[in-house]
Amino acid sequence: MNGEVSRPRPEHEVIGARHGLFGVTGTGDTSGYGRLVAPITLPGNTTRPFGGYFDEILDELETALDRRGVPFDDAVEKTVVDRGQMTIFVTREHLLPVAAALRDEPALRFELCLGVSGVHYPDEAGRELHAVYPLRSITHNRRVRLEVAIPDADPHVVSLLPVYPTNDWHERETYDFFGIVFDGHPSLTRIEMPDDWEGHPQRKDYPLGGIPVEYKGATIAPPDQRRRYN
Repeated sequence: MNGEVSRPRPEHEVIGARHGLFGVTGTGDTSGYGRLVAPITLPGNTTRPFGGYFDEILDELETALDRRGVPFDDAVEKTVVDRGQMTIFVTREHLLPVAAALRDEPALRFELCLGVSGVHYPDEAGRELHAVYPLRSITHNRRVRLEVAIPDADPHVVSLLPVYPTNDWHERETYDFFGIVFDGHPSLTRIEMPDDWEGHPQRKDYPLGGIPVEYKGATIAPPDQRRRYN
């Protein structure tokens, strides 16, 4: 089209199929769309050039990891540029050195991590849980996201507190709601749900309804008896 700027588009990976309008299973679909079948897709790898500053970020990251003795192809699974945002998918074994390189390299300087969010893709076999880290460079006024895929059967990933200490409560919340275990966190306990709560409420396999919740008779311990760090 005249006047339009060509933008890179990621390929899409099909991870499953959704049946009916809302993906209802086990009960009748009363929407009238019970025979509808739609693919469940995730964005795949985006081919270069990305445009803007995204290519520079990836080039500088590759150089930084090489200096640290970390093979780029072992650390980075794919890069997705979609809707004006860049997401670098990192293997969980190399999350810490990648984050350290993004923070410390003068040409990168992503000083700020805006927390971590969990995502649950039950149809993506072996990669059901994702941890997403939005990073911001105050120095260069740039944004990038790190994403790590984690198997539900072994929901462990290293804590980023050694690189970004402000992720403390964010990791606790993601553990609470999604069940992702952040190894090395100094106090990985629930932060919103009660300590004895069963399950993780923001997972897509969490049951809806039928769970009694009572707040009557709750007691709050005095401050000096509550959980605290050692």
